[in-house]
Amino acid sequence: MGEANNVIDRESLSAHIAEVVEELCAHARLGPGKLLVIGASTSEVAGVRIGTGGAEDIAESLYRGIETVRMQYGFDVAYQCCEHLNRALVVERKVLDRLRLTEVAAVPVPKAGGSMAAIAYRHCSEPCLADTIEADAGIDIGETLIGMHLRRVAVPYRPTRRFVGQARVTAAWTRPRLIGGERAVYALPRIESGDIGTCD
Repeated sequence: MGEANNVIDRESLSAHIAEVVEELCAHARLGPGKLLVIGASTSEVAGVRIGTGGAEDIAESLYRGIETVRMQYGFDVAYQCCEHLNRALVVERKVLDRLRLTEVAAVPVPKAGGSMAAIAYRHCSEPCLADTIEADAGIDIGETLIGMHLRRVAVPYRPTRRFVGQARVTAAWTRPRLIGGERAVYALPRIESGDIGTCD
């Protein structure tokens, strides 16, 4: 289980979320050019119902841990806002431009956007909001529902550390859709003879 609200150690939060992100990196093969979406309820981390007790100091600790791993692996991060901003995402403008995302106009604050998005926005060198994305992987801290921002097909991933503070943590990475039927091949076959078959 998570830690009790009154004994949450901010340094532990940074270390614990960094552990989750690094573990996911290995499975999702996150690196330069890849995009990770983060959904986080700082209320849930603190042990209260989502949307009722946002805390910027908790968001700051989470951001610090995520950023430590991001700098090491070189992937990009998108931070999901709450439903008051229609779950738009905080990204760097270079990410928005590279992926040709649709920009929307707002500045996330704790009461409209959420503490995590507000902190991420302040830390970006050139912050902006994207309407939607298709991320390569995602981490959901506190059951905020990030599935709408993942590429198809999402593969659920259960990190070793299941809680950060009091918040349950789930994750996912994505893979290309497998297409075709019973004759479809998903890896280049070794050719042992001249007969490789044809498609009529």
